Amino acid sequence: MDYLSTEIRTFYSLKEIRESVEDAINQHKSLLDDYSQWLGTLLRNPESSKNQEWMKKAAELQKALKAGGRRGKKEEKTAAPSTEWVQFKDLMLSADDFGEAEILFEAIEDLKNKIEKLQKVKDSLGDLERYGLGKELLYVAYIHDGVLEKIVLRPKKNVEAAEKFEFEADFSITKPVQT
Repeated sequence: MDYLSTEIRTFYSLKEIRESVEDAINQHKSLLDDYSQWLGTLLRNPESSKNQEWMKKAAELQKALKAGGRRGKKEEKTAAPSTEWVQFKDLMLSADDFGEAEILFEAIEDLKNKIEKLQKVKDSLGDLERYGLGKELLYVAYIHDGVLEKIVLRPKKNVEAAEKFEFEADFSITKPVQT
């Protein structure tokens, strides 16, 4: 799991960047599948399915999160039906049975949004490759919250010269003249 939220990386080709984005997409999809299965198990739990209020809260929360995800805005805690959350310093705590479902719904929506952003980045990189953007370039990438946002293009020659130490010397030897 990659815990860096802000990162600057240097890539040596668009293909390398695209492969990195594809890896991130695959990791997020895997995590999304895991969380979806976990949530499904929780929702199919006989205890929770008997509680109509619990199921209603789950449906409302899912609807609210999806609507917020489509607008692309951050969810406000007051917008979605919520469990009893208690503030403890910089953390929110819940002992409510529904708290687990709530964080799973939020994580799933967040992952879906990231996958969508990453897919758009991948498509943009594919277009840049098709246009034939620089084989003699280095790509300094700004990655924020796991999503590539900006790229600075640098000529490879400057970096290669700085990276390698080269020593050149001319020697001349005089041959003694024989008489």
